Amino acid sequence: MQNQKPTSKIMQFTLISLTIFSVSSIVSSKSTIEPCSTTNTCNAMVGYTLYTDLKVSEVASLFGIDPISLLTANSIDISYPDVENHILPSKLFLKIPLICSCIDGIRKSVSTHYKSRPSDTLSTISELIYGGLVSADQIQEVNSIDDPNVLDVGMNLVVPLPCTCFNNTDNNLPAIYLSYVVQPVDTLAAIASVYQTTLTDLMNVNSMGSTAISPGDILSVPLSACASNFPKYASDYGLIVPNGSYAISASHCVQCSCAAAGRNLYCTPATLAVSCSSMQCRGSNLMLGNVTMQQSSAGCNVTSCSYDGFVNGTILTTLSASLQPRCPGPPQFPTVFPPPTTATRESIYAPASAPSPSQSEGPGGSGLPGSIVGLPPLGSFPASGPGSMSSGSATSDSSVVNPSTGFHLAFTFVTLVLCILARHHF
Repeated sequence: MQNQKPTSKIMQFTLISLTIFSVSSIVSSKSTIEPCSTTNTCNAMVGYTLYTDLKVSEVASLFGIDPISLLTANSIDISYPDVENHILPSKLFLKIPLICSCIDGIRKSVSTHYKSRPSDTLSTISELIYGGLVSADQIQEVNSIDDPNVLDVGMNLVVPLPCTCFNNTDNNLPAIYLSYVVQPVDTLAAIASVYQTTLTDLMNVNSMGSTAISPGDILSVPLSACASNFPKYASDYGLIVPNGSYAISASHCVQCSCAAAGRNLYCTPATLAVSCSSMQCRGSNLMLGNVTMQQSSAGCNVTSCSYDGFVNGTILTTLSASLQPRCPGPPQFPTVFPPPTTATRESIYAPASAPSPSQSEGPGGSGLPGSIVGLPPLGSFPASGPGSMSSGSATSDSSVVNPSTGFHLAFTFVTLVLCILARHHF
């Protein structure tokens, strides 16, 4: 029987290894998902860190978006000479604007395509090139790839990216949602502080029972914004602009800005405007963005020419007049920056340390209803939206895979197995 003991030990060691591997699979990155049942789309964003130096046009091509929309989303000056060929530095964090659709009952963006290169694997595409915003399994599934180890050069791959809409509101105010990949230096409080939301709100949006997060998790972060009120037949219907940035619309003819702490969208002729339809308000000599004010004993008579959407190549304007208690101040514009040449922690990147509770907790985190209907390959936080429940609770049709719970379970189980083996003189 002694000659069987080494075999027994090998079998026990193999069992331990398989057990550790199986249990550790519980500890995986998660993404907040939003169930959906309609065909409507919304504006959303993903946070992306450059894996190497890239031109503005190359980053835009990587996500299939207009370079101008990339620049405006990050408050970069589009009038900078040859700005589309400006080289952005590696490790720079950018906000990438995307259209969020409803695909197979879950919100995601499928407008991004990638052409495979000789050295590519699904893992390098997902983890390196797209910074963990998507998993290799998700790319394999959406492209119906039978063998993930066989990737032909030049394959046109759909890259499904995470996104959420939540009706583009947060606490009943306009918001656009950023899908953010948690970094090793991050804490939930620090993320909330950087994006000027509350810890409670962030937890409610992502249906989190605790503040525990792990590198690779993908959180849905609400960004305060200015919303448009264009008619549904306008091509830019639903335009929403995050605080501190701007957007170009109407075939590059109109610039709509949202001040750092503003809620009102202010639109003017764009600096890129070349050949555009009339921007004059009918029945007046006011042009788009013009405001006149006249003080009287009754108050301030305000007349303005506002943008009302882009329809069949025509810029719609609206002339409005109102009597206000006092004359408003001049419109506020976001600060616009030249294209960055270096990447620093201050480049919109979340700080490592958490702010004090008084900084991270603000009044009232609440929000939109939602539930989870399924788990993507990497697990998920069920998306509930802020305020539909108290922090840490979940609806009956929700399911949470918590990273810290998985780790503790794996650690406890492995410790138990090792103790048993030690008792038997393994």
